[in-house]
Amino acid sequence: MKFLLPSLLIILCLAFNFSIAQEAKSLTGTVMDVEGNLPMPGANVYWESDPQKGVVTDLSGNFSIALVELPAKLIVSFIGFEPSIRVITTNDLQKELRFFLKAEALSLEEIIIRGRNPEDNIKGIELGKSSVPIETIKNIPALFGEVDILRSLQLLPGVQTAGEGTTGLFVRGGSADQNLIQLDGAPVYNPSHFFGFFSVFSPDALCGVEFYKGNIPANLGGRVSSVVDVSLREGNFEQIRGEGGIGSISSRLTVDGPLFSDKSSFIVSGRRTYADAFLRLSSNPDINQNDLYFYDLSGKFTFRAGEKDKISFSSYYGSDFLGISRQFGLGWNNFVTAFNWNRNISSNKFFDLNAYHSKYQYQVQFQDPQDGFNWTSRLSESGVRAEWTWLGPNNSVLKTGYQGQIYHFSPIVLETAPESDLDDLNTNPSTGVQNNLFVSVSGDIGQKLMVEAGLRLALYNEIGQGVIYTYAGGVPDREAEILDTLRFDRFQNMKGYQRFEPRISLRYLISPNLSFKSAFNRNHQFVQVASNSSAGLPIDRWIPAGTYIEPLRGDQTSVGFFQNLAEGKWEISVEGYYKDFRNVVDLRQGASVLFSDNVETELLSGQGYAYGLEFLVRKNIGKTTGWLGYTYSRTWRKIPGISLDQWYNPRFDRPHDVNLVLNHEFSKHWSAALTFVYTTGQAVTFPIGTYEVDSQKIPLYNDLRNTDRFPDYHRMDASVTWKGKDKGRKWRGSWNFSVYNLYGRKNPFTYQFTDIINDDFRFDQDSSVPVESVRPGVVMTYLFTFLPALTYNFKF
Repeated sequence: MKFLLPSLLIILCLAFNFSIAQEAKSLTGTVMDVEGNLPMPGANVYWESDPQKGVVTDLSGNFSIALVELPAKLIVSFIGFEPSIRVITTNDLQKELRFFLKAEALSLEEIIIRGRNPEDNIKGIELGKSSVPIETIKNIPALFGEVDILRSLQLLPGVQTAGEGTTGLFVRGGSADQNLIQLDGAPVYNPSHFFGFFSVFSPDALCGVEFYKGNIPANLGGRVSSVVDVSLREGNFEQIRGEGGIGSISSRLTVDGPLFSDKSSFIVSGRRTYADAFLRLSSNPDINQNDLYFYDLSGKFTFRAGEKDKISFSSYYGSDFLGISRQFGLGWNNFVTAFNWNRNISSNKFFDLNAYHSKYQYQVQFQDPQDGFNWTSRLSESGVRAEWTWLGPNNSVLKTGYQGQIYHFSPIVLETAPESDLDDLNTNPSTGVQNNLFVSVSGDIGQKLMVEAGLRLALYNEIGQGVIYTYAGGVPDREAEILDTLRFDRFQNMKGYQRFEPRISLRYLISPNLSFKSAFNRNHQFVQVASNSSAGLPIDRWIPAGTYIEPLRGDQTSVGFFQNLAEGKWEISVEGYYKDFRNVVDLRQGASVLFSDNVETELLSGQGYAYGLEFLVRKNIGKTTGWLGYTYSRTWRKIPGISLDQWYNPRFDRPHDVNLVLNHEFSKHWSAALTFVYTTGQAVTFPIGTYEVDSQKIPLYNDLRNTDRFPDYHRMDASVTWKGKDKGRKWRGSWNFSVYNLYGRKNPFTYQFTDIINDDFRFDQDSSVPVESVRPGVVMTYLFTFLPALTYNFKF
């Protein structure tokens, strides 16, 4: 590594100078769907005189293709759409070219998964990347009929789940906080509603989802496991349109259209549950005085400021609330806003600017004269990213840029009732500043080999206003005496880190339909979650790197073979990976971090590793489409002070994982979908006995962590969709009937070790019934069995 980084820097600098020196010109443009005026990712663009050197459009429908001698015919095509053929002259080079494709008038016998080009699987250099079409996500059966992006990603190989119904992602041995989930470039710190049962993203307002679990590009960073890049779609520039749905527990509505002229557009989307409305219908005061709901609003405004510039403003707000008997209340919300400016400097030079602010906060209230309290906490991140792109010969692409970030973790404030025996609490705030420089270059070397190399430099500083405690012995520990308290003024440097993050990947074409890919990726993470729950809770505490907590490092090496069969009708891939973790944190036994002002005494850090094999078979064309995925993976941690200093499995270690997704089109009006999930049970620690303290039985645990497991988890979901006639109708509707857990599998959610009285675990000890028998037992709690849902979807 000592000589690798300087060598890599020299290579990148040479490539940088080479690309700038070249004046290779390209033609840029955008491909749109004429009906919805929406961008078309994955469309083929090529010259009639040289079809072998074509390109495909990106997630925003944009493309850039090297010029040939003009005038020449340019062909734009997409399966299921009529091709667009245009003669390009030199006069077109300075114009904003837009190509509109129209769906073929013939009724097709084959159903296509839109938004994916079969050749991307073979010719693309990305390893461990998935682009998930929104239409595919909408067809997958969902819990309560609520289409969910994050739960759809759980059906991909290499992605585990925390348990029944949750949207948390555990990617290739990483924990849920090791995923960067961003909306239009802005991070979302709590991407879930209803304690993780639903994600915050409404699919009607989205353009697409790009998921990186292997080779994360150099322009993205900050997490060590994956990046989920979610994009809000642009509004229609021609006319007002809308779509929405009325479901079992929530309704949603999305409206988009031109704003002031054909140069600007808007899209506004809203969703709300009405579980609280059903609670009000109950005559039981223990039920009708409870509150349980969430809602979210999102919007995007897009402006074409000339032929070369596009500006957009995006915003999202989501809120959850749980109230019990008007005494207890728990609420949390996300607020995200982003500004994006895209400029075509010339035919082969581009500039992108992204500025954002993301805030997450929660509040817990308990109304009681003696034990009441009000507990609040808030965190935020603001940042800016500037990126320049140059296109050169041989499909070479050079990207370089800067990203700056400011993390602010506000004090945890606990205000108690006037007559309470509890004391008020106000922890110290913490602030981190991170500056990143990145550069990457990619291109073809010969006819078969493509290489991409990148480097990211992260400079992180913990700054004041803040506090550092010094401990006897120099090591933070619960029992260690605090020798001194060092206080730092605002913006005063407290601790700094400098980290290099090299990346390199290659793709070799064994044949036109078979390729081999390999990649190495290093990432650092400067904020982590300290939590007793693997599923993720609204009150989870984020911990920044500092004096006693070093940044987490993750190294991943991955290889894979990718093959297409029957002209892209089938895709087959095999990927293997090995990940090495350094400075990964975990909680001490019995740790309490929520109100600790010296949280470093509750944490321990060490190392870990993960490895796995992922198999995927996908069918893209035909009346029946979908995929079958299988993953074998293992995850291990070794942290001094935990599990007798031995290697142990975190709870999300699940060796075997099988996912089946099928969609079938019976006719123009009827379609069906089915999913099947099987996975090894999660690792847990069961008590080995009990002991009594003040007549209370306390569970006794083994010193070894997570040596037991839940039973294997499996479930099948199904749905049927009926679509009304589309032709000549302004209002188009469809009905979707879905069943979650089709055969009623009772998958365990929790286990409770307790005494079984009179062979009845529900026995009421306050009743007058005499106690005849008492024996130790285990009570299993499950959430869902056979759960139907009905949703009406519409467009206008």
